[in-house]
Amino acid sequence: MNGIFITGTDTAVGKTVVTGLLARYLLAAGYSAITQKWIQTGSDASPPDIAAHLDLAPMTKLPLDDICPYRFTLPASPHLAAANEKTRIDLAKITTGFNKLAAQFDFVLVEGIGGILVPYNSKSLVVDIAADLKLPLIIVAKNKLGAINHTLLTIEAAKARAMKILGIVFNESDSEESPPIAEDNPKIIADLTGVTILGMLPWSADKSTLIESFDPIGERFLKQLEGVRDE
Repeated sequence: MNGIFITGTDTAVGKTVVTGLLARYLLAAGYSAITQKWIQTGSDASPPDIAAHLDLAPMTKLPLDDICPYRFTLPASPHLAAANEKTRIDLAKITTGFNKLAAQFDFVLVEGIGGILVPYNSKSLVVDIAADLKLPLIIVAKNKLGAINHTLLTIEAAKARAMKILGIVFNESDSEESPPIAEDNPKIIADLTGVTILGMLPWSADKSTLIESFDPIGERFLKQLEGVRDE
């Protein structure tokens, strides 16, 4: 399977930036890549996360329904945002759309919504769609106080679904974190779980800084992916 599911330890931890930067890295490495957001909430007809991906990566522009099949105005969990518009999220629509892209591209990078255990109806979670599709996982965490607990819980939820975890990307916070905490978070999480730390991305409003900082993360990602495929 050539899909990758990019989840976060919470909302607003930097999944969108990591997804866009990974797409850019893969394109520069000679692969064909596209991003997908199965469900976007807090948006009108133009999903901001997809726009951010395109701002970072010169990807093929496809019909919006292919790359973001569900878009809701209410900035809430998908189950609530869908109910607010009296809409039912159809699993088949998501999986059919994903498989269509997977047949065309070397990589389909699926950005999750919020944290890992987000429901899209009263009985089902978004991550279970990714698990059923057997998508390996990248976890994005904000490197701040509380990251240990949030990241460990995310890893446990993924392992409970037998999902392959390719690694963790830590994003620096836009408010300066205590150096001992920021330095220890990746180390203790790696020690406790054995999950690979793909790298740390500095907080920056400068696109070129982010792109340059992401290159070693992209390298480690490809190495990890080769290891998974060889298993």
